[in-house]
Amino acid sequence: MSSAIIIAALTLFICLIVLFAVAWIIKDNSIIDVFWGIGFVIVCGTALAFSDITAKKTLVTLLVAIWAFRLSFHILIRNKGKGEDFRYKAWRNEWKNFRVRSFFQIFMLQGAILLVVASPLLLIIASPSEDLGFLTILGALIFLGGFLLETISDWQLMKFRSNPENKGNLIETGCWKYSRHPNYLGEAILWWGLWICAIPEVNGLFTIISPLIITLLLRYVSGVPMLERKYQGRPDWEAYCQRVPVFLPNFWKGKK
Repeated sequence: MSSAIIIAALTLFICLIVLFAVAWIIKDNSIIDVFWGIGFVIVCGTALAFSDITAKKTLVTLLVAIWAFRLSFHILIRNKGKGEDFRYKAWRNEWKNFRVRSFFQIFMLQGAILLVVASPLLLIIASPSEDLGFLTILGALIFLGGFLLETISDWQLMKFRSNPENKGNLIETGCWKYSRHPNYLGEAILWWGLWICAIPEVNGLFTIISPLIITLLLRYVSGVPMLERKYQGRPDWEAYCQRVPVFLPNFWKGKK
């Protein structure tokens, strides 16, 4: 393993230990959600600082930085003044030995997942390749498509919720007319784009674990299922589910 990757990983876990201490003091583990994107900037920036800088390495690092800062700022604004996220509140009440479990199952586990998800980026940064090439450009374009979908979806939802007349209602317009979770879909798409950028590198195909993990987590574990359970049983939600697919759009059904 490249020394740059080892240094990047150590830096990340030191940051997570400090973050855990802060979360312990303020009693709010949801600050890990704000840190999620920044963690990738820390990992990639640290690895790049100990590697030879090329156009391709700079490109993927910039793409990740744009995504990370946008996402972290969005979550920070969204959570401002609302206290700990409902998921972490539930775990705080359910878990025995909460502090120990939260250290390992929230902070350290997310650090490990982050490193796995960042594997295409770390492989690119640790490789000598300088050629942008067709796959790198294609991957960057797919990344930008996913980034735009996620950004627009989040903006539409924030704008909808900022209107007092929409309090308690479900958003069913814009991107949300075609998918119940278009922001999560955009997130998954952009990671598939980053993986495509890594394919030309030696063993690049094997970093497919990155977009697979993100897609599976969002669709079946910590993303879609937890939010859907929150609204389950509401008549308007059940009707919305009948009209709009959960993840991948069905444009004919959406128009109907």
